[in-house]
Amino acid sequence: MTNAELEYCLVVGAEEVDWLTCDAYRRWRLLRLAPPVEPFNKAARGMILSEGAGAVLLSRTGPIMIAQTDAGAYYRKRTETEEILSRILSNLTQDEVDLVISSANGTFIDQAECRALRRILPDAIVYAAKPAIGESVGAAGLWQVILGARALGRGELPPLLHVTSTIPLRIPVSCTALSKARHAIVLSSGVNQQVAGLRLSIP
Repeated sequence: MTNAELEYCLVVGAEEVDWLTCDAYRRWRLLRLAPPVEPFNKAARGMILSEGAGAVLLSRTGPIMIAQTDAGAYYRKRTETEEILSRILSNLTQDEVDLVISSANGTFIDQAECRALRRILPDAIVYAAKPAIGESVGAAGLWQVILGARALGRGELPPLLHVTSTIPLRIPVSCTALSKARHAIVLSSGVNQQVAGLRLSIP
C-alpha cells in the first residue's frame, strides 16, 4: 500500500451459482453431475460448482506476507494455458518454494498445471482444495490464498482428496507436516480464461 494513510485493506470474493452458469459449464463439458472431483486425472471428468465467500485482511505487518504477485495473462486457447503457467511459476520462483496451492478442479486446467509444475517446480509439495470445496468461481482464488496462508501458518496440510490415478507430483496422501516451509505459490487458473499467481512467505 503506497498511501501512507492506509493501514488495512479488506479483500472479499464471493460466488452465487445460478442455473445459467451451471447450464453454460455443462454445455462446455466442464461440469460433472456428481462427485468426486478427481484432481490431475488425465481423463478430465469435470468440476462441481460451489458457492461461498472469503475475505482477507491485508496490513503492513503480519505473520504471512505477499512477497510477490504475477497478474498473469489471458489465454485464447486451452493449449496456451501451460505456457502462461510456466512463465508465472518461473517469475515467482525467486526463492525456494516449499508448497504450491493448485487450481486443479477436474478439467483441462489440471494437466496444464501438472506439466508446468513438473518442469519448473518438480520438488514442491502440491495441494488442491477444489476436490474438497468445489469450484467457486468468484471466491476460489481467494480461498486458495487463505489456504496457502493457513498451511504456512499452521505448518501442515490435509491429504489431497479423491486421487484416482497416479499423479507425477509430490502430493500429500495423508496429513503432512510443513514445519520448515516458508514459501508458497498460489496459482489461480480460471475457466474464465485468466491465469495469475502470487507467492506467500513467512517474513
